[in-house]
Amino acid sequence: MRRSIAAAILALVLGACGGPATDNGTTTTGEGEPVSLVLYSGRNENFAQPVIDAFTAATGIEVEVRYGGTGDLATTIAAEGNASPADVFWAQDPAFIGGIAKQGLLAPLPPDVLGLVDSRFSDDDGLWVGITGRSRVFIYNTDLVSEGDLPSDIWELTEPAWRGRFGIAPTNGSFVAFVTGMVLAEGEERTLEWLKGVAANDPVIFDGNGPIVDAVVAGDLPAGLTNHYYLLQRVAQLGEVPARNHFFSSGDPGGLVMATGAGVLASSANPDAAADLIRYLLSAESQAHFLTLFEYPLVDGVGTPAGQLALDELPTLNVSLTDTADTLEPALALIAEAGLN
Repeated sequence: MRRSIAAAILALVLGACGGPATDNGTTTTGEGEPVSLVLYSGRNENFAQPVIDAFTAATGIEVEVRYGGTGDLATTIAAEGNASPADVFWAQDPAFIGGIAKQGLLAPLPPDVLGLVDSRFSDDDGLWVGITGRSRVFIYNTDLVSEGDLPSDIWELTEPAWRGRFGIAPTNGSFVAFVTGMVLAEGEERTLEWLKGVAANDPVIFDGNGPIVDAVVAGDLPAGLTNHYYLLQRVAQLGEVPARNHFFSSGDPGGLVMATGAGVLASSANPDAAADLIRYLLSAESQAHFLTLFEYPLVDGVGTPAGQLALDELPTLNVSLTDTADTLEPALALIAEAGLN
């Protein structure tokens, strides 16, 4: 199934070239019918639904949410084209929503929405806006890996010392987004060299980031490539655990700081209400909720996950998140060529 999803996304990329509020606060269409929205969400239900419910309570706008993997939903939107029932796409990474934007399937967002977030975390053409930030990290079990043995860069993961000792989720959207950044920074040839080197080093393959973290925390696996907040969530659930996040230095592809992003479908029948939903995702209340789940709020003044560096202090790869859409196709192809799909 994972292979077919990746192939479908790649094939589609290769082939792709509201109304006023009433007195009771319920948004209606011009004909007086209550507005409802369809949201395609690559964020999971536990993360997103509390905010969606709060939006409905505040506005009276009902939201039907279709949850799924970001890549799967991007594939669906590309296939549906202008007939998509979705009003809003909320993706877990910039590459896939950027790919949808490049196909002309997103509408420009209002300037006031875009202005809520630093421009480095939004689309250069204003077609999607960042909602939260997340950093790629190398999680390791402190009983199995000493600090002195941690890799100084991702290239070390192709060396014999790490053979069979780390996990990856190569079909997960976050890993794909990381590879898009690597292609931008290092080029396709160098990226393929790394992917083949990793594949030859017998990594443990997972479907997602959560299982990698669980295996490392349990001591079943020394280390893995994942996102920063998974470990913070496990600590909140379990208390102190024998695991730490290792951040690669700025300029290393392994340290990409990504944005989850949301955009309004160009085919939406209720674009104003759709923009209101995204505006609500960037409200102080919503951003505070995301902070409790240890992602980085992208709106100034909301805060920083406890014990973490501030967002502007995180080491990162200096690439344009908008440009990751341009390298989505080669990233998927390179992952497949390396045999990691």
